[in-house]
Amino acid sequence: MLQKISWRRKNLQKAVFFSFSSSAFLNGILLIIIVFFLLSNGIEAISWEFLSQPPTDSMTKGGIFPCIVGTFLLCAVTIITALPIGVASAIYLNEYAIKGKLIRIIRMGINNLAGVPSIVFGLFGLAFFCIVLKMGVSIIAGGLTLAIMTLPVIIASSEEALKSVPDTYRQASLAMGATKWQTIYKIVLPAAFPGIITGAILGLSRAAGETAPIMYTGAVFFSPVLPESPFDAVMALPYHIYVLATAGTNIEETLPLQYGTAIVLIALVFGMNLIAIILRSRIRKKMKI
Repeated sequence: MLQKISWRRKNLQKAVFFSFSSSAFLNGILLIIIVFFLLSNGIEAISWEFLSQPPTDSMTKGGIFPCIVGTFLLCAVTIITALPIGVASAIYLNEYAIKGKLIRIIRMGINNLAGVPSIVFGLFGLAFFCIVLKMGVSIIAGGLTLAIMTLPVIIASSEEALKSVPDTYRQASLAMGATKWQTIYKIVLPAAFPGIITGAILGLSRAAGETAPIMYTGAVFFSPVLPESPFDAVMALPYHIYVLATAGTNIEETLPLQYGTAIVLIALVFGMNLIAIILRSRIRKKMKI
């Protein structure tokens, strides 16, 4: 009887392991196919002029430099706004809040916010930031809209990072006479920092690739000059791809530009994730020392 149960458990374990490994392998293959497709269709468009010049000839020629700058500016406003608010919310929920109905409602609201379609965030940003606060279509309005969209990801990942810090760290700090805030600031946050950074970069990577939230709030069809203030509108990589593919002039002629812009956007997101991995690795090594 025991051998039969043991045999069933081994088979179940093998089946589960096979399903997980197959899913990971399938995702990897799909990613390789997508990247290969983009490279084979858009690599010819990648050049120094493409990366350093503005679009020309009704965006059928030229480069995407204003789009790159605009994407970076929108991401900067997003992370500067969302990271402090998200980490502070996670600290409250994990370190200070008393478990009860109110906290369950707050967490349910955060989870529901994470499932809201991005177009809804764009409409909210248009109504609140652009019209009510009279920011207009601008970097600040687009960045704040993206910040609200990424908040659930940052809050959830930061809270999980704080939960992963052993309670013995807190108890030892409090036993040495430190206050609760000193314990959080000097002990808990440094230990949770790698996880917090990972969540922040994941949220920022999602924000960098979104089109719907910025097409109403921060991005414009065409703007060959760079912005001079946070209240200027900008071009952005995801919206530029959308424009070239749907509303541009001579769409077939701009296909290499569409794929080339997509390659640059993927490289930008990949670079963000690579920076997060390197930073997390270095912080963990310092903590071990």
